[in-house]
Amino acid sequence: MPVSRLLPAVLLLGFAGPVLLAGPVLAADPPHTACLSKTEQRAAVAEHRAVPLAQAIKSLHMHGHRAELVRARLCRHGERLDYVLTLLPRSGKVTRVIVDAANGEPVNGR
Repeated sequence: MPVSRLLPAVLLLGFAGPVLLAGPVLAADPPHTACLSKTEQRAAVAEHRAVPLAQAIKSLHMHGHRAELVRARLCRHGERLDYVLTLLPRSGKVTRVIVDAANGEPVNGR
């Protein structure tokens, strides 16, 4: 293919590529205002504003969520902190669970 025919495609991907590669915004994503950095997460746990992640995971197991943890984020939702956990159960369908970071209990309905 001549270079002159590739140039428009390359330019288009250069401008639209990052948007296309980012993927769609999932409607199921909770409307969290901001997720905390690792330093902010450690401070929140040290100040007892959030339970340790291990305690939140243990609570999930006690509530019957048996899955491999893929990703964990501690995010602000208004004045509250929530763990947003991405899980991979044996079924292979990725799920997202919200856990109240103050007490480690799963949040229903979100």
